[in-house]
Amino acid sequence: MGHAQTEFRPAKIAVLTVSDTRTEENDTSGGYLAEQLQQVGHQLVDKQIVVDDRYKIRAIVSQWIADENVQAVLITGGTGFTSRDSTPEALIPLFDKQVEGFGELFRMVSYEEIGTSTIQSRAIAGFANHTVIFAMPGSTGACKTAWTKIICQQLDASHRPCNFMPHL
Repeated sequence: MGHAQTEFRPAKIAVLTVSDTRTEENDTSGGYLAEQLQQVGHQLVDKQIVVDDRYKIRAIVSQWIADENVQAVLITGGTGFTSRDSTPEALIPLFDKQVEGFGELFRMVSYEEIGTSTIQSRAIAGFANHTVIFAMPGSTGACKTAWTKIICQQLDASHRPCNFMPHL
């Protein structure tokens, strides 16, 4: 498990919205994540929107993984079961280690809100080159659940008994 510190340390975070239809004007999910991470004191280093194509997703995330200025990546969209949903397939080859607990915990807390429909979420997380990557569904509600119930604490160096900050 990671070591806890006593004080908050800002992380450098990139946000990616995976969607065939969203634009900067109507990207409520990516906008929510960008706003929330800055509100708690993290730094938004990049925000992009990409069509649901595993190779285009992988290309952007690969650039961020290689960039020492990016410590965490938050991805919204592309985690369902339609033929276009390919975020997990884009990410899994990039992971050095998968964080299985993120998807498990996301579905557990999401069950409280949407019941068995949470089974259709393929939320996923992992580490690549000391960068933590969280991928969650495209709805703003799902992003709020993932951020408030899981990600915010795990990107807070003061969260005990452990958090991801020492690994970034």
